[in-house]
This record gives sequence, C-alpha cells and structure tokens, in this order.
Amino acid sequence: MTIVTGKAEARRRLQPGWSGTLRKIWEHRADYAYVLPAIAVMLIVIAYPIYYTVELSFFKTPPGLQLRDKTFIGFDNYTTILTSQVFWKVTWNTLIWTLGSTFISFVLGFATALALHRDFIGRGVLRAILIIPWVISAVAASYIWTGSYHSDFGTSGAGLGGRVWPDQPPNFIDNVSTVLPSLIVVNIWREFPFAMIMMMAGLQTVPDQLLRAAKVDGANAWQRFWHVTFPHLRNVSVVTMLLLAVANFNSFIIPWIMTGGGPSNASHIWITHIYELAFGRQRWGVASAYSVLLFLTLMTLGYFYVRALSGNERKEGSA
Repeated sequence: MTIVTGKAEARRRLQPGWSGTLRKIWEHRADYAYVLPAIAVMLIVIAYPIYYTVELSFFKTPPGLQLRDKTFIGFDNYTTILTSQVFWKVTWNTLIWTLGSTFISFVLGFATALALHRDFIGRGVLRAILIIPWVISAVAASYIWTGSYHSDFGTSGAGLGGRVWPDQPPNFIDNVSTVLPSLIVVNIWREFPFAMIMMMAGLQTVPDQLLRAAKVDGANAWQRFWHVTFPHLRNVSVVTMLLLAVANFNSFIIPWIMTGGGPSNASHIWITHIYELAFGRQRWGVASAYSVLLFLTLMTLGYFYVRALSGNERKEGSA
C-alpha cells in the first residue's frame, strides 16, 4: 500500500507544470476569492489607465476632448518628442532637478542624522523642529517660499537679496538663470528631513561593540565612521537615495505652483511639461508618449529599488 501511494505521489509530481499550477489555484480558490475584489480594483484603477495611455501615445488627437476622432500615426509622437529642442531642455532641467535635489538632500540629511545621533540636551526638540518641513503641506510650502522669494517684500528676495544687491534686488523665480536653483533649494528644504529619518534609523543598527573595539584599537572618529559606520549604512543609503530620486523625478507640486514651468520653460521638468501638454494644450497623444517615457524611467528606478531591498533581505537571511 505504501509503495502504491509512493508511486502515485511520484506521478503527481512529474505531471506537467500547468496542471500542477492549476491544481494549486484550485486548492487555494477560497484565498483567491478573498483577494479578487482588490485585484479587480487594481486592474480598473492602475492597469487600464496604463494600457490606455500606451495606446493613446500611438495616435494623433484633435484639439478638445473628442478622443474618438483620433488618428493612428505609429511612433510619430515619440519621434516628435525626441527631435524637439524643448524635450531636451526639459530633460536637462529634470536631470538637474532630480540629481541636485537627491544628492544634496541626502548629504544634508546624513550630516544632520550624524549630529543628532549624539546625546545632548534638547535633542528631541531639535528633531521635532527639523522634521517640520517634511510634514508640512507641499502646497503651503510652495506659497510660503513664493512669497519669500518676492523681490519687493520677500524675506529672501527683498531682505537677503536687497542687502547683497541694494540697487536691484534679484527676482529669484522670475530669472531664467536662477529659477531652477531656487526651486531646488525649496525641494531640499522639504526632503532632507526624510533622509535624516532614514539615516537615523540606519545608525541605530550599527553595533556599539564594533565602534568601541575600533576606538580601543586607536581608530580616530573619521576612521570609525569610514570603516565601521558607513559600511553598515550602505544599503539604507542606496534605498534612501533611490526613494528620493523616484520622488523627485515625479515631483509636481513645487515647480508647478511656484513657477508653472516658467520663465521660458526654464523650470519645466517632465511631469509639469506633461501636465501642460495634456491639460493646457490638449495634445493628448504627445502627452501620453511623454508619460510612457516617464513610466519606463520610473520603472527602471523601481527595479533598482527592489534589487536593493532584495539584497538587504538576502543578507539578513544569511546572517
């Protein structure tokens, strides 16, 4: 009886993969029934808009909302985008915005986390104050900084700028050469607390015994940081920078509210340019092609993010 049962079990295991997969689905049919509503909502809310955007990127759409009169043109929208000078200018702005905001926010947040990792009086209060820019509404922050940059009555424009240039205070967000750096300053002000929190959490995982052993061996503060602290923070640093990069690449509120992409497209990034093309000029096909390119870029960043997380899990499992 045992031999017969063993042979039946062996035949069942040697059956084709699809039959085994279908059997597993049937055995867990109740579990799938529970998650089916959530899957249906995801397909409606996420999958269909992605599919329709990709489809619309291959069509020429007439002005207005009469999308049923669209004309199939293949890859012409992508060719139009890639041969446009505005596209390359907006792409350059996007790279400066993303890399500048990500790198400086991370460095500033990392330095702040190292400073707050030490015990001193008022550390908790200082942490609460520094986290305010991150929790404040991005819309409110945009309007506050817009007023601050005003050349007549703003604290940065008329105040600081008026002292440096008393004859003619600068228009930080109305000048082609200064508008993008000015927006990056606002974005860094909002984002560095996030990097600070992430790195403070990472600093809690550095073994104190290793730091004490390195100190006993004669290592100075820099050597302890570079050879002990930083290697333990490498993974959380990568994850933090990828999260910041994805958020910055898809950031919309600050550049749109403060400048609307102006002056002369000097502060347009991909997401604001897509919004203007779609809802300002109603060029739905071109905007959809832009959206597909943005989606592929974000998926690439997401791939590296998932790889970083998977690497952390494998290391934790092997430890």
